[in-house]
Amino acid sequence: MRQTLPFILNGQAISPGQQGRVFLPITRLYNNTPLDLEVIIEHGRYTGPTLLVTAAIHGDELNGVEICRRLLQRQLAAKLHGTLLIVPVVNQLGFIQQSRYLPDRRDLNRCFPGSARGALGSRMAAQIRERLLSQADYAIDLHTGAIHRSNLPQIRVDIDDPEGMRLAQLFNPPLILNAPLREGSFRASSVHSDTPMIVYEAGEALRFDPKSIRTGERGIRQVMVGLNMLPKRSHRSPKVKPVIATRSSWLRSESDGLLLNHAALGQYLSQGETVATIASPFVQGQVQQLKAKFDGIVIGLNHLPVVNEGDAILHIAELNGDPETQSRAASIQADFDDPNEYFPPIGDNSIT
Repeated sequence: MRQTLPFILNGQAISPGQQGRVFLPITRLYNNTPLDLEVIIEHGRYTGPTLLVTAAIHGDELNGVEICRRLLQRQLAAKLHGTLLIVPVVNQLGFIQQSRYLPDRRDLNRCFPGSARGALGSRMAAQIRERLLSQADYAIDLHTGAIHRSNLPQIRVDIDDPEGMRLAQLFNPPLILNAPLREGSFRASSVHSDTPMIVYEAGEALRFDPKSIRTGERGIRQVMVGLNMLPKRSHRSPKVKPVIATRSSWLRSESDGLLLNHAALGQYLSQGETVATIASPFVQGQVQQLKAKFDGIVIGLNHLPVVNEGDAILHIAELNGDPETQSRAASIQADFDDPNEYFPPIGDNSIT
């Protein structure tokens, strides 16, 4: 095994086998307060790839922040082959305001590849791409659903990208969803930088979800094992392999009223099955039943009990109805509905 050299970021050297913190200057606010991007570096003793893990590019998406904290709690540098770059909070301004967006209401995840002469979001995107993404061999970007919407733990990736699919399968989430690139997104920028990236979506904005956090932290370690960054004994192999879906769509309300959901995250649905009811709070007996348009699994759920016409209700990933797929979907739902899911005490690394 060949020993590695110090890792250099922004002129700061991190010695092999050590953890370091580097602050990348991004901009200054109008009151002259500096805005720096904090990067925690776990630099291994031996040579290997560099993996970048980012969270809270949307400032209200908190599960990824806790996933990063748990990774750092494990103090991996001593046994690491390669380098782990962790940015627990990318959008610090949104994080402070508990907002998805930057103060000017721009979505940072639509500002890539960015420009040194653009608006704040564009300048931040350019710095992240040039200083961090350029250093990485692989990347994992952590997200949640929006406010009042929760996502089943899933990896979004271009399934025609061999390296992206390899990362997704190593992560081994309940579901892998084929997702087209969105213009201006961090993932789209990674393609142009030749850095394979997967996006982990799980849980709801402004909420911690223990299942989503545990699945995400374990998935990242599984990727690291698969990339030979960590020894195989450092994790337990999951029992259920992911379901792969090539497309998905939102089922939308065709009227306004009270939403009564009949389906849960991870539930397998058959075409024509009633999944929700929209009931008028004013006219007795005035109801609309929403039915699944194809066989699939619920991967996104609207939690608001009051909806307007056209509101998204259920996000369903299309699956075929063969017995094997149904069996795997049933295993996902059973695992997701585990009533014993809880947060381990801080400092307890026994939870896998």
